Amino acid sequence: MSASPPPPTPPPTLVRPEPRPPAPRRRLWWHRLIFGLWYRPVEILDEARDRSAWGAAVLLSLLSGGIGILSVDAFRQQWSASRTMALQLVGLAEAGVLVASLALGSVTHAIARTLGGNGRFAPTASLFIVLFWVTDLPRLAIVAWLPTDATFIQAATYATWGFGYVLAVLLIRGQHHLPTLKSAATVSVQMLAALALLRLGPVR
Repeated sequence: MSASPPPPTPPPTLVRPEPRPPAPRRRLWWHRLIFGLWYRPVEILDEARDRSAWGAAVLLSLLSGGIGILSVDAFRQQWSASRTMALQLVGLAEAGVLVASLALGSVTHAIARTLGGNGRFAPTASLFIVLFWVTDLPRLAIVAWLPTDATFIQAATYATWGFGYVLAVLLIRGQHHLPTLKSAATVSVQMLAALALLRLGPVR
């Protein structure tokens, strides 16, 4: 009994299905970005890759600057003496915080580029500002009510600074495709300067 012949091979099709377009990326709202950096930072930073977040950066800079100036004794004394002068002081402080924040983001991007990174300016600078102030907000809120030399304040300072440093390294590694050591070197100067000037030596 002879074996049945194999079924004929179907002719190749000349019509190929159209490739499916990539699914659109959902919008990263500022509240998802800000709160997500605390409870799922790796996922949020990956989702925020190559996206700018200037709205959230400006909002957090103004909020942090406002909390910082309101907690200064000199502002409270000025408010009691002249509210007009106190409000002018707030405006100057807010403008200074915005300029300093932009400088921090710009320097971070420039160093990353110097070390071989290939990321874009807007996502790097804006997201660095966001994570910098997101991680510092708890310390600012505590400082507004407790003396700065308290042990709890110092512990919160180092804890939030360390968390911000780790997030900054992850940000640069993702945005500029740099190895971890180069990413850490990119943000070291800025974060150490911030630790010395903004967090360990506030004006009271």
